[in-house]
Amino acid sequence: MNNKISNPKTEVPNTSKMNDKDYVTSILNVEKEIVKNYATATTEASNDKLYNDFHDMLNEASELQRETYNLMFKKGWYTLEMADENKIQQELNTLNQEFNQLNSDE
Repeated sequence: MNNKISNPKTEVPNTSKMNDKDYVTSILNVEKEIVKNYATATTEASNDKLYNDFHDMLNEASELQRETYNLMFKKGWYTLEMADENKIQQELNTLNQEFNQLNSDE
C-alpha cells in the first residue's frame, strides 16, 4: 500500500547549478526560520504595541511560508506520508497519559 501523498513532480535540471526547486526549497527554509523567530519575539514582547506588531509580522510570514509550501507541493517537490491509524492512536494515548500525569501532579 502506498502511503505517499503527492502531485506529479515537475522535473528540474540535474546540474551543479541551483534550479527552481533548489531556490524554492531555500526560500521555504528561510521562511520557516523567520516564522520561528517572530514567534519567539511575539511571546517575549515587552508591551502591547510591540506584541501586536510582532504578531502581525508573524501572521504575514506564516502566510508566505504556507504559500511557498503549497507551491512546492503543487510542483511535486514536497511529499507527505499518510500516517498509520495505529501510530496516531499510540501517540494520542501517550499524550493523554502525559496530560493526566501533569494534572495529577497539581
